[in-house]
Amino acid sequence: MSTTAQSKTFVEALELNMSDYGVQLGAEALARLAQYYALLIRWNQRLHLLAPASPQEFATRHILESLVLLDHLPQPARVADIGSGAGLPLIPCLIVRPDLNATLIESSQKKAVFLREALNHAGISSGVTIIAKPFEETPTPNVDFVTSRALDQFISKIPNLINWSPPTATFLLFGGESLRDVLRAYAGYSEFLIPNSDKRFLFIVKKDNMVNYSTEDP
Repeated sequence: MSTTAQSKTFVEALELNMSDYGVQLGAEALARLAQYYALLIRWNQRLHLLAPASPQEFATRHILESLVLLDHLPQPARVADIGSGAGLPLIPCLIVRPDLNATLIESSQKKAVFLREALNHAGISSGVTIIAKPFEETPTPNVDFVTSRALDQFISKIPNLINWSPPTATFLLFGGESLRDVLRAYAGYSEFLIPNSDKRFLFIVKKDNMVNYSTEDP
């Protein structure tokens, strides 16, 4: 399938499924998301940013799932994403919601180069900082929300992530039952089942409601 045909199928899948995810996308947002998708599939051949996916799966599993964040981010919002990789979930959110102020933290230099290219390609030139280091080596940014969708060894890094984050941060974490098991130790979380999924959730955790975490530096 040509890139043009893939992009057309991708947009059709967004239009067909967006209401299931509580998302409404206008023509401009659809076009910009299609440009992001086309760029990502070209770069994916070299950097392996994501596992291969059909246009339909990419539209639902990656873009629309990412956009469920928007219901939890007020206008404006300051958010840090940990392990940004291919730019999910925040680049789709930035395309749809230009009021967001984002810090993308990605330890891979090559993936950070892709993030810069994707932002430039999407015409997002302000309100975004890219940090090409592990979050443990990065000063804690002044943000209201911390999100993560694809951080390597995510479960083992949860304690460090909690300690690293601002004291009043709200975590918006994508994961499954194994992440729920970890969060139970800290209490004070709620969960949102991702549409069209049985085992993928968005967990919402307010740090100032949590218990059993260290206040020492990670």
